[in-house]
Amino acid sequence: MRRLADFLTLARAVLGLPLLLALAGGQSALAWVLLLLGGLSDWADGVLARRSGGGSVWGARLDPLTDKILISAPLLWLAHTGGLPLWAVWLLLARELLISGWRAGQGSGGPASLGGKAKTILQFLSLLLLLWPPAWGLGQGALVPLLHGAGWWLFWPSLLLALSSAVGYLRVGSRP
Repeated sequence: MRRLADFLTLARAVLGLPLLLALAGGQSALAWVLLLLGGLSDWADGVLARRSGGGSVWGARLDPLTDKILISAPLLWLAHTGGLPLWAVWLLLARELLISGWRAGQGSGGPASLGGKAKTILQFLSLLLLLWPPAWGLGQGALVPLLHGAGWWLFWPSLLLALSSAVGYLRVGSRP
């Protein structure tokens, strides 16, 4: 089960580029499905790792990085297209790099905090709503702006959770 968990983690890292290419190519449905698969694989590899008595050290180090790759692609796209403010995406990505660097220095890869996990879930939900394909419509397209708006509003608590969990990680890391 650990090998399968590690495989899912690696597969999630690879999804970032096709996701970005799908967005750039105007294939919003494909991009949405890739993001959903990435989010589900994040959940599945965690379940598999826990059921096998804990994940590998390699998986613990790689998992947060693959999340960053997968989430960065649509964030950068949304900043590029004006779907999210560039300064907010920059803040979030700066936080991710800072915490990834901190976690890399931890012996076990630095376990995720509850706030960090909540932030990741909110980010995935926000991005899934923001990237909801207009062609899917739902009620002649009237619902799509509402879904996009809900995604935009979910982004802000995810940013606040990201920043507050960063402070928590750094506090723990500065203790002797």
